[in-house]
Amino acid sequence: MQSGTNPIPPGWQQKLQACGQLMRVSKPIGTYLVLWPMLCSLWIAAEGIPSLDLLFIFCLGTFLMRSAGCVINDFADREVDGHVKRTAQRPLPGGRISTKEALALFFVLLISAFILVLFTNSLTIWLSFGAVLLAASYPFMKRYTHLPQVVLGMAFAWAIPMAFSATLDEIPTIAWLIYTATMLWTVAYDTMYAMVDRDDDIKIGVKSTAILFGDMDKVIIGILQLLTLIIFIMVGLKLGLSIGFYLGLTVMAGLFVYQQYLIKDRQREACFSAFLNNNYAGLALFIGIVIDYLAV
Repeated sequence: MQSGTNPIPPGWQQKLQACGQLMRVSKPIGTYLVLWPMLCSLWIAAEGIPSLDLLFIFCLGTFLMRSAGCVINDFADREVDGHVKRTAQRPLPGGRISTKEALALFFVLLISAFILVLFTNSLTIWLSFGAVLLAASYPFMKRYTHLPQVVLGMAFAWAIPMAFSATLDEIPTIAWLIYTATMLWTVAYDTMYAMVDRDDDIKIGVKSTAILFGDMDKVIIGILQLLTLIIFIMVGLKLGLSIGFYLGLTVMAGLFVYQQYLIKDRQREACFSAFLNNNYAGLALFIGIVIDYLAV
């Protein structure tokens, strides 16, 4: 073979690139937003010492399930993405990948994630079916309800009870508190994300909390962020966590205030920046929990 010759035919290169775009490989923000609450839950469930095998299973599973969610989301939106400025260049509306190929990729990702879950326990395996149901149903909710962000919150937070069940073979009350906080937090930041597309969504008939909340969007996002912090304080008190956790939570609160500043004029770019900023909020919470358990 000559030096520099690419062994992958050009047609396959284009398909692989399209698959990578469908999976948002170059845009990992969604993976991070699922990852931080999941890692917090693993650390709490294992009291600071999660097993390496569960870390591997859940980190890779987070990537696979988030990717599967992106693929089925683009499949559901294939008829409308071409009418939205931000999504017009995605592979399906651009014809760079077929609907059958997209569905095949979706099922490959689901099967890969399920294989990982088989290395846990029966309770976690049963819970994984809930993850599939939520991931597959979310993209279609925006056709029927103004609350698709709630379904997304349920889907993004589903790794939390799974992390507890895989570690403890049960789901304690604290897991559902973290689940609730994460769900509310997800609704808050995904409403910021929906504010970016609100004008386009109204034109094409796609529903969202950003449309539902209207002029009250910033206030309701603030309430959701406050409730998130209150529930996490309850988690800290219930677990007897100390300074590390509350420092992380304080940073998270500060970032929430900064996000409110960013969305104050409802500018598209600023709302998108506010959405992205939640990565650091989740990271701060996770670091606080790690520090707290290291100090014990």
